[in-house]
Amino acid sequence: MKIGERIKERRKNLGLTQKQVAKEAAITASAVTQWELGSTKPSGENLYALCRVLKCQPDWLLYGKDDPKSEVNLKRAAEKIESWYNTSELRDDEVELPFFTEVEPSDGSKIYAVKENHGAKLKFKRSRLKKCGVAPNDAACVNISGTSMWPVLPDGAIVAIDTASTSVKDGKMYALEYGGMLRVKLVYHIPFGGLRLRSFNRDEYPDEVYDSEDVKNIHVIGRVFWYSVLI
Repeated sequence: MKIGERIKERRKNLGLTQKQVAKEAAITASAVTQWELGSTKPSGENLYALCRVLKCQPDWLLYGKDDPKSEVNLKRAAEKIESWYNTSELRDDEVELPFFTEVEPSDGSKIYAVKENHGAKLKFKRSRLKKCGVAPNDAACVNISGTSMWPVLPDGAIVAIDTASTSVKDGKMYALEYGGMLRVKLVYHIPFGGLRLRSFNRDEYPDEVYDSEDVKNIHVIGRVFWYSVLI
């Protein structure tokens, strides 16, 4: 079975039309048609978006490896995507976004520092950044770790952030650094200069409230403007 046949088969198994796939993946319906006909192949960020909509891994879509219906290790899937991105050619309408990550200081102390990862990068369309109002130099990515943001952002999901947007607007999602920890939370102002950090998984992770003194130690890295998940 060729890649176009796999795309078509998976789409129909999920009960989706070409227009629905195009809308969910933020691509044109003609692109989906061309992929299914085998005229062109999905690549870069479009491949990632298509895998998210079709709920499958890139390896299955491209090469027919593994069962698309089996459970996916999201971290492993994200790593595969990042590796594929890094080895493919950068197109004119693409930029590479760095990842923020927690790293242990060289002195061996237990406090972790958040730094940009100069290794893996995620390819992203300039046109999409423009549509979101984000300058390429201000865009970066963060890997979600843990289940606090489930079910919207499961473990291993990737979010893109605008590092130029650090002024908190109530209810928006932000990447934060607090005590050396890298976190992604919904953020709200509270009286007297404090902040409330909220998780989607509120049953296991209740709201965290910080007063004005604690807030001085919270560094807002950037606002989340995009995310993608493999299921």
